[in-house]
Amino acid sequence: MKLDTMMEAIEVLAKERDVPVEAILDAFANALVAAYKRSPGAAEEARVTIDPASGEVTVYAQELDEDGNVIDEWEDTPEGEAFGRIAAQSFKQVMQFKLREAKREKVYEMYEGREGDLVTGIVQQVDYRSVILDLGDAEAILPGSERIPFERLDRGNRVKALILEVRNETKGAQIVVSRSHPDLVRRLLELEVPELTDGTVEIVNIAREPGHRTKIAVISHDPNVDPKGACVGARGSRVRQVVNELRGEKVDVVQWRDDVGQFIAEALGPAKVKEVHIDEEEKTADVVVSEHQLSLAIGKEGQNARLAARLSGYKVDIRSDVEPGTAEGEAEEEAVESDTPATDTAAEEVVSETPTVADDEDAVPAASEDESEAE
Repeated sequence: MKLDTMMEAIEVLAKERDVPVEAILDAFANALVAAYKRSPGAAEEARVTIDPASGEVTVYAQELDEDGNVIDEWEDTPEGEAFGRIAAQSFKQVMQFKLREAKREKVYEMYEGREGDLVTGIVQQVDYRSVILDLGDAEAILPGSERIPFERLDRGNRVKALILEVRNETKGAQIVVSRSHPDLVRRLLELEVPELTDGTVEIVNIAREPGHRTKIAVISHDPNVDPKGACVGARGSRVRQVVNELRGEKVDVVQWRDDVGQFIAEALGPAKVKEVHIDEEEKTADVVVSEHQLSLAIGKEGQNARLAARLSGYKVDIRSDVEPGTAEGEAEEEAVESDTPATDTAAEEVVSETPTVADDEDAVPAASEDESEAE
C-alpha cells in the first residue's frame, strides 16, 4: 500500500512547521497499527513500517510469547479502500496532533530560560483571577497576585510584563508574568537608559510598593557620569516613560552613597534631613528632621520611610528636632500655621530641591520633579 500524496503533504508540513519527518512517520505508523487492529481478522499484535522515499506502507502481524517476545511475524497488509480510508483519517488526526505538539514544544524552547526578561503583550482576557496576554507567538498568564493593585486592564490594552516562570506542561508551555515585581521597573528603566545596558550606571537596589511608589538606588562606575541624571534624563524624559508604563506610579531615583547616613538622608527625599545617627550593630538609623518636614519624611501611611528602610537595609526611626510641648515647639507650630501650610512648603521644596516626589496629595508628580532637577 502506497501513500505518495500523504508523503508529499508530510514533507511540506514538516518543513513549514519545523517538525522532523521521522517524528510524524513514527506517530503515523502507530496510528496505522491501531487502524489495522480494527480490521476484520487482524492479529492481536502488529507493527507498521513506512518507506520515507516511496511512501510504501507494510503491516507485519506478530505472535508473541508470554514474556512479550516476538516468536512469529508475517506480512498482513490489508487491501482495499476500507483500510485506505482508515489510513487517511488516521493521517489527518496524527498531523493535527503532531502540529499542536510541535507548536507547544517550539513555544517552550523559545521562552525556556527567559525568566527575568521583559515582554510586551496585548490583553486578551480579564477576570478576577488572572489576565491572559497575547505575546504574538504565545500566550502568557498574569495572575491576580502579580497585578499592580487597582490597575485597570481592558481587552486590547498593550502592556509590558516581566517573565517569572516558564513551565512545560501537558497542555503546552505555561508562561507566568508579573507587573508587580520590582525587577519590572529595572527592565523598563534599562530600555530608556543606555548607561544601564553598557554598565556605566548600575542599579544597586530597588524598593517598590506596586501602584504607589518605587525608590531606585543607582551608582556610576564613571566619575564623569551622574547616575541620577542619566536615569532621570533631560527634563525627566527617561523616567517619565517608566512612570507612564506603570500608570502613574511614582519613581524616585537616589544616588547610592558609601556613607550610610548620607544615603538614608537622600533616600528619604524629598524631605530635608538634618541629622542621621547610625547604629551599625543594630542596623538602625535615627533620623532627625525639622518639625514641618516630619510628615513629608514619613510619607503617607509611612510609605516614604518604609521604602527608604528597604532600600538601605536599615531600620529607620524618624523624629522631629523640636520636642512637643516646649516653647520652641509651640512657636514652631504657630509659625507653620500662620505663615505657610506644610503641604505647600513641601511642594515648593520638591520643585526647587529634588527630583523625587512627596506622598502628600498636593505634591508634584514624579515626572515634573525630575524635569525641575534636569533644568
